[in-house]
Amino acid sequence: MQYDYVIVGGGSGGASLAGRLAERCPDASIALIEAGPHTERNLFVNMPMGVAALVPFRNKNNYAYQTVPQPGLNGRRGYQPRGRGFGGSSAINAMIYTRGHPLDYDEWARLGCTGWAWDDVLPYFLRAEDNARGANAWHGAGGPLGVSDLRERNAVAERFVQAALEAGFPANDDFNGARQEGVGFYQVTQRGGERCTVARAYLYGKPRPNLHLIADATVLRVSFDGVRATGVDVVRAGRSERIEARAEVILAAGAFNTPQLLMCSGIGPAAHLREHGIAVQHDAPDVGRNLIDHIDFTYNKRVHSSETVGYSLRGAARMVPGLVRYLRGRRGMFTTNVAEAGGFLKSRPELERPDLQLHFCTALVDDHSRRLHWGHGYSLHVCVLRPASRGTVTLASADAREAPVIDPRFLSDARDLDLLVEGARIARRILDAPALLRMGGREIYTQAGQSDAELRATIATHADTIYHPVATCRMGSDAQSVVDPQLRVRGATHLRIADASVMPTLIGGNTNAPTVMIGERAADLIVAARRESASTHSAQMTA
Repeated sequence: MQYDYVIVGGGSGGASLAGRLAERCPDASIALIEAGPHTERNLFVNMPMGVAALVPFRNKNNYAYQTVPQPGLNGRRGYQPRGRGFGGSSAINAMIYTRGHPLDYDEWARLGCTGWAWDDVLPYFLRAEDNARGANAWHGAGGPLGVSDLRERNAVAERFVQAALEAGFPANDDFNGARQEGVGFYQVTQRGGERCTVARAYLYGKPRPNLHLIADATVLRVSFDGVRATGVDVVRAGRSERIEARAEVILAAGAFNTPQLLMCSGIGPAAHLREHGIAVQHDAPDVGRNLIDHIDFTYNKRVHSSETVGYSLRGAARMVPGLVRYLRGRRGMFTTNVAEAGGFLKSRPELERPDLQLHFCTALVDDHSRRLHWGHGYSLHVCVLRPASRGTVTLASADAREAPVIDPRFLSDARDLDLLVEGARIARRILDAPALLRMGGREIYTQAGQSDAELRATIATHADTIYHPVATCRMGSDAQSVVDPQLRVRGATHLRIADASVMPTLIGGNTNAPTVMIGERAADLIVAARRESASTHSAQMTA
């Protein structure tokens, strides 16, 4: 099979790119290849609270990766759920819509990513967005990606916001508005009480004859003619085939699988490739390096209130009518994203931008919900927004069907642990404020009055990712960067990357919306290159 453009990965970057490119270039044929299944009619994907069933374990929509043992986490293996299927991780995430801080993108530009400053990327956020509140200077309306307030707020989440105000933190009703700092409720990628995956936003229900969705197909490597990317080798239904690209191949397989696929294709650290018997196409030492992820610590507190989601006879009694209400009108408890509220806070008032983020969950979320507790409770997460620790993604095998070796090196830089302890102290002030304290209850792993040493030990025993890995194929203008500011892979031609792996640094917030922005911007870059090529060809023909 042959197409003009072959896009690998149907997640947040790949789906937004494919949909927008098909719209902008109706004369171009586009293949979007996804290793997982279609998700259009998957109830657990489309029902917001279905996230509780998708994240904790490996299934057809979750790769459920594990890290190597982490010395900073008492030798534990971290858990890395990643989306599999059209929509990628937008099909299994908590649907939180945040963009990060404007200064994050200005920092990208200072690091050599020309064209990626805040003023450059804001139009792409606006173009992608269909905010139920309407359009203004900070938000878009009419775009593909549904963004809305939660249809119903849990009363315990409202108590959290009140407790944070009592603790002296400012209120914020729009973390993507003029000011990021403060506490409040998150907006979510939902439309009409249903999850709006990036696949639903850009692909499903939008018939385009030039866009071909290829499900359940695993890409093994990029094929080359010299340095030109010419297509990809795929395994589908047990059969191998080559899908050729007349114009470009674009990788959008995510921060773990994109560097893995590059290395399996011969682009990566030469010595590492030779260890696995892979012929070196281009020695690129930074492929798979610079992994950055948000390290997160959680307070879990058991309470008697059945307003939270939990395992009990009272909780079970609420489930059946709650499900009926959801199926009939997309309302009620099943529309929750669980992580309903939160905030962005500064560890020191003189900072230019918040360096800590809170997520308040209306349920006990212990070890990614893999450890269940009888009864009810809530969780308060705190994460370090710009960690100093850097990790790697390397190969376990030359076969891209095997999981990559993921080593985030969490807390390997002592500054991250220091800041996480400070963040935990700040979160403690909220837990001890009257609005939450009057609920009573008992903390599961922590207690008031812990010393710094005790808190550090608890963090090492329980901290882990909050699911925002980036930067393993970082963008830049320097020769060591994996892609240039046009997202073109160095050492090859007709090959780009359009996913979170290209971020040079981790933004201060959840990474789904920025990845959609990258897909939108990639579409413009490719359209511009296509027009330039057509203009050059026309000039040559008339010369």
